[in-house]
Amino acid sequence: MSKTSPPKIPSDALTGSVRNFQEVRGSDVIGRVQPFFDWQDLRRQHNLWSYSKATNTAPTAHSEATSDSGVTTSGVNFASQDYLSLSSHDAVKEAAKAAIDEFGVHSAGSGALLGNTRYSLQLEQVISDFLGCEHTVLYPTGWSAGFGVVQGLIRPNDHVLMDILTHSCLQEGAKAATKNIHFHGHLNINRARQKLEKIRAKDTKNAIMVITESQFSMHADTPDLRGLQDVCRAYDATLVIDVAHDLGCIGDTGHGQLGLQNMLGEADLIIGSFSKSFASNGGFVATRSQAVKEYLKYYSATQTFSNAMSPVQAAIVLKAFEIIKSEEGAALRRKLMDNILYLRAELEKARLEVTGVPCAVVPVNIGTEGSARIAARRLAELAAIVNLVEYPAVPKGNARFRLQVMAAHSKDDIDQLVKLMVTAVNEAEVLYRPHRERLATATVKAAKLKGVAA
Repeated sequence: MSKTSPPKIPSDALTGSVRNFQEVRGSDVIGRVQPFFDWQDLRRQHNLWSYSKATNTAPTAHSEATSDSGVTTSGVNFASQDYLSLSSHDAVKEAAKAAIDEFGVHSAGSGALLGNTRYSLQLEQVISDFLGCEHTVLYPTGWSAGFGVVQGLIRPNDHVLMDILTHSCLQEGAKAATKNIHFHGHLNINRARQKLEKIRAKDTKNAIMVITESQFSMHADTPDLRGLQDVCRAYDATLVIDVAHDLGCIGDTGHGQLGLQNMLGEADLIIGSFSKSFASNGGFVATRSQAVKEYLKYYSATQTFSNAMSPVQAAIVLKAFEIIKSEEGAALRRKLMDNILYLRAELEKARLEVTGVPCAVVPVNIGTEGSARIAARRLAELAAIVNLVEYPAVPKGNARFRLQVMAAHSKDDIDQLVKLMVTAVNEAEVLYRPHRERLATATVKAAKLKGVAA
């Protein structure tokens, strides 16, 4: 093979998904996961496994990351979740250091026992005030907050209705709580109403929890929150809104879609994460009911039986809130939105498919998983750090790059990324074309054989 010939890629490395290996059979718990590793490792050997990257430097606008296969990329970073660029903010780092000096680094207990500190109690009050709720419960992660609010409040005879794209933590919480799980089409309030009407026609005694997100991170779109709340009230259902991706970073005041849709203080239950805009792990559930707060503290397993947020994490989030509520925070949000709008405009100008509404997540649809895997590999070679998302996290045949914008990105960073994406996507299409043609031929042959057999 000549030096200019494209490397030969096994078709198995360009097809399949993690969904193929989710259901495993056999008595050997360890041995039956080998097929997944074999498929994953084939992708790894060809630098087509784009997950489990590790940063070697701070997750700033420019960073260095090493892939799961040991390949290092140093360049523009649109893969980290640090929307307001607070993780390296001097005041935030100083707050962390001060908390370490005062409390050490560990909460050393669950919130139900001795894990809380004055920082965490103060943070609960700050969140309650910011959201127009009276009460907040902290969790060690955003995932545990989402899982815990469903598992803690829903019982086996109750019902959960959620948007089909609702986050994993909420879906897993529902599975742990009840078999009565219902889904409605993405952002489809009319379908949600029909589902609620059908449930209530059969069951007027048990609870219904309706779950949505204020900003869906894979599609970058948002529901009509007030419309959904009105529907819930009509059918005696409780609405849970996950604000992980827009709280703090979207809107003039940082209240995200809750503020933009005039829903502050009106949602039944609000859950959120600190890992996107607040420079820390951790999450929360906010409510207007003290009874709900106290109940979750002792019946929500991920709160009761997990170590509480560390004093360092709580101090970091407190400082982040202080910045977010200040003029500096407003300036950071304006800069972030300028970057978002500029990136979306430049991607569209380059004829790349962008979806959703302007927010810190900018999805760029590529399509076929195989072509997207090659493009992801090429982007790493060209010194761009991005995240590839594929089925089942998004629909099959709709693989995409989930670009995550920071306030600290410059226009030069964005220009460079768009240029590299165009190069990577075009080169990937050329490399993937023979595989696409072979797959098409195989599909036609299979269809003909099926017709003959019939």
